[in-house]
Amino acid sequence: MNTEKIAARRLSLEEVAKLGVKDKIFVSAGTAELKLPDCYVPAFLTKSGGDFEGGSITARTVFQEEVSCLPDDENEAGIHVADENGPVTIEVLQSAGVVLDLALFVPGGDKGSLTALYAAARQAFGADIVQIWRQGLKEVPDVKVDVYEEQIPRGRKGTDSPKRDRRAIDTYPTRADFIEFSAGWKPVIELHKPAVDDTPTI
Repeated sequence: MNTEKIAARRLSLEEVAKLGVKDKIFVSAGTAELKLPDCYVPAFLTKSGGDFEGGSITARTVFQEEVSCLPDDENEAGIHVADENGPVTIEVLQSAGVVLDLALFVPGGDKGSLTALYAAARQAFGADIVQIWRQGLKEVPDVKVDVYEEQIPRGRKGTDSPKRDRRAIDTYPTRADFIEFSAGWKPVIELHKPAVDDTPTI
């Protein structure tokens, strides 16, 4: 387990109430599945400290886990901030790397191409880089689509045509499934029609 010792001080509930969502804090690294006593992780509040009620604070760690704690509870690890003159030294859990959750399209997609892909990743980053925890494979139909974002009309119907923005042209459903659409807009997926230029040439 790789940790770093840093000087820190514990915050009271009143001090936490003055923090914003961009202030870096340290919370307990322990989870329900894995107990890590006296170990902390970097985190950020899920909303400004003054917006919490009842003394319970929720933070999201850099490892994308949400934790709740009572800063003033003596039986809990509490919330700490880095402080060179802090009265305590805490152990902060370091990152071992990142797990990529990708939608990866491999043309052809046979066993040979996947083996070549993993071999290339191992050669580029080291033998232990590709540890396949979960591999979901599915065939992708050879259909090109235009993905649009269309504004949801407000008020009376038929007053004017809805606004539309193109988001992507891709093979369905490799990327269309993963596009995040704006609030007040809805996705529209249509068969791709290549642009035809009828301008006469000389």
